[in-house]
Amino acid sequence: MNAFRSGYVAIFGRPNVGKSTLINRLLGQKLLITSPKPQTTRHRILGIKTTAQAQFLYLDTPGLVFGGKGALAQHMDRAVAQGLEEADCLVMVAALPRLQDADFAALRFARDHLHGRPLLLALNKVDRVLHKEALLPLLKELGEQQVFAEIVPLSARDGANVDALEAAIARHLPVREALFPEDQLSDRGDRFIIGEFIREQVFRRFAKEIPYVTTVEIDRYRVERGLVRIEASIYVEKEGQKAILVGEGGTALKAIGSAARREIERHLGRKVYLGLWVKVRGGWSDDARALRSLGYGEDT
Repeated sequence: MNAFRSGYVAIFGRPNVGKSTLINRLLGQKLLITSPKPQTTRHRILGIKTTAQAQFLYLDTPGLVFGGKGALAQHMDRAVAQGLEEADCLVMVAALPRLQDADFAALRFARDHLHGRPLLLALNKVDRVLHKEALLPLLKELGEQQVFAEIVPLSARDGANVDALEAAIARHLPVREALFPEDQLSDRGDRFIIGEFIREQVFRRFAKEIPYVTTVEIDRYRVERGLVRIEASIYVEKEGQKAILVGEGGTALKAIGSAARREIERHLGRKVYLGLWVKVRGGWSDDARALRSLGYGEDT
C-alpha cells in the first residue's frame, strides 16, 4: 500500500492562462471565479482536495504582471511570492499553442523561489491544437532545458489529461498525514467566496476600466428560516463608474445580482436573498490603508 501524501501546490503563471479554471477542474467543483479578462484573481486562495491516496492543497495565485503600479498591483505580486514560498510543489501554467515572453518571465521568477522544490509545467488549452504531433518540438525543447520535473499537456476547459497532472503532482508531494479535514474545500469562509462570486459578474459583464476599479465588501450575512440574507457593497472610484455599474433604471446592477445569486445558491445549497449597493470610494485601489480595510491584507 502506497504511503499517504499531502502538501501545498502553488499554481502560478502569467494572466489569462487558465489557472483558476484548472484548479476548479482539479477540485471537481467551482470554488474560484473565472473570466476572460486578466487579473480576475487578486488573492492567494487555497482549494483543498482529499483522495484516498493524497491531500492536495492548491494555492491559486494572481497572474504575474511584472512592474505593476499601485498598491493593488503590489498586493497581488506579494500574494504570488507568498504562494510560491509556502508550496511543497510548484506548477507553472502556460497556454498553448506557444509560450510567450511573459511565460519565460514567470519561469525566471519561479526559479528564484524554487529552493530545490519540484517544478511542473501544465501546458493548458491543448484543445486549441488541431494536430497534437505539432507539440512534439516544443515538448522536446522544454524537456531539454531540464527545468521541469514533469510536463503535462492538458485542457482545463474540457478536463483532458487533468488526471495525469494530478497524478504527477501526487508523485512530488511529501509523505505525511492530511493537514486539513477531508471534507474541507478551502481555507476561505463563505463571506469571502460570496464576495468573489459578485465580483466575477462585474468582470464578466463590463469592459474597459470598470472591473479593475471594483471591489466587493459583504456588509451583512445572516440565516433566517432557511433563507440566507446577504447585503453587499460594490465599491468603485468615481461617480461615473457607479452610474455605469448601476445602469439605466438599475438594470445592470439587477443583472449582476441575479447571476451572482444563482452562483451563491449553488455554493451554499439553499435559497438566498442578495441586496447590492454601489458606493464610491475614491482611489481605493492605490491606498494601502483602504486595501487593508477591504480585506487585502498581507496574508491574502
